Amino acid sequence: MTILHIVATMNKSAGGISQALRNIIKPLSLHGIQSEVLCFDNPSLVNSDSIIIHNIGPSISPYQYCKNLSPWLNKYGKNYSMLIIHGMWLHNSYGVYKYWKKATTNELIKSKLYLMPHGMLDPYFQKSADRRFKAYRNILFWKYLEKKVINNCSGLLFTCEEELKLAKKTFRNYKPREEVVIGLGIPKPPEYSTNMLEEFKSQVFDNLPEDKYLLFMSRIDQKKGLDLLIDAYLKLSISMELPLLVIAGPGLESSFGKKMKKLASSNSNIIFYGMLTGNAKWAAIYNCEAFILPSHQENFGIVVAEALGCGKPVLITNKINIFRDALKYNSGIVGNDTLDGISYILETWVSLSDQEKKIISSSSLRTFVEKFEINKISFNMAKSLKRICDV
Repeated sequence: MTILHIVATMNKSAGGISQALRNIIKPLSLHGIQSEVLCFDNPSLVNSDSIIIHNIGPSISPYQYCKNLSPWLNKYGKNYSMLIIHGMWLHNSYGVYKYWKKATTNELIKSKLYLMPHGMLDPYFQKSADRRFKAYRNILFWKYLEKKVINNCSGLLFTCEEELKLAKKTFRNYKPREEVVIGLGIPKPPEYSTNMLEEFKSQVFDNLPEDKYLLFMSRIDQKKGLDLLIDAYLKLSISMELPLLVIAGPGLESSFGKKMKKLASSNSNIIFYGMLTGNAKWAAIYNCEAFILPSHQENFGIVVAEALGCGKPVLITNKINIFRDALKYNSGIVGNDTLDGISYILETWVSLSDQEKKIISSSSLRTFVEKFEINKISFNMAKSLKRICDV
């Protein structure tokens, strides 16, 4: 069984979907599912991965229209058991559907076509005040393009039950033929080593106390709820002692990032870093008290799963779609994505005894092993994919 995954870009800097594909392709191959990727990147983009990637770009415009898509699919599309579109609102979605519809109607291919929205059907994207233009654009795209893809392709694939439930609430006339939760996972984090800590300290902060800080590690963006976190931290620090708050991620030089640094400037216990990678990233996670992400929307939250894999409690909102797993396994604290909700998360964590925190840490690692470790998840993913492909 060979699957063609179609995505707008596999550039590693894009993260998100491109990283999710890199995480799942090799493990799926261990269960008899071979995968290739079709993307709109320039052919000159160097592929350092041990996976087959067909770069047929470049693409043009914000829609990422790629003129080479139809010719490539007309020539090679028949070679695959299944086509999976990853993401929405770009040419890789309707462009692939248009090819598939014509080819199946003319009995040129027998491949099934599924779409994996990766959270892009979440109501948040239509309701957020800072996305009004994109929300209006999405309404038009839904009416003329994406509704046809969603309702007429073979079905939709979701990373978790929460994503599936939320997808039903966003647009009218949402009537997919089939909805399947196939899950998503990540590789086990590298084992902790003192080299990680030394690299972390040499890069960022030599005197950062181990196990005495909360870590926010994500893109510095309004969607991540960082303003609420800083506001809650400033409010509570007046009346209680809080661990240091370490904020790491790209975007510090954006207008929002500068606003956040200014907001936090009155408290020296809030420390900002840029993006951490490699050993420095893993050391930052392994050495924190707990990982905190007060996001307004996360379909899966790869970095949350990474923190769990390092045995760290996760302090998250109920807008991160895997929050139910954190509650079920007692691997963290969950609150609303409001100022009161984030304050509740911080107050609850600080009030716990050392023994209670150790219990949550142990539960965190168990959550990762049972719910998100890719070698385990890939078995169920492969089983689902084979079933819907009738293999």
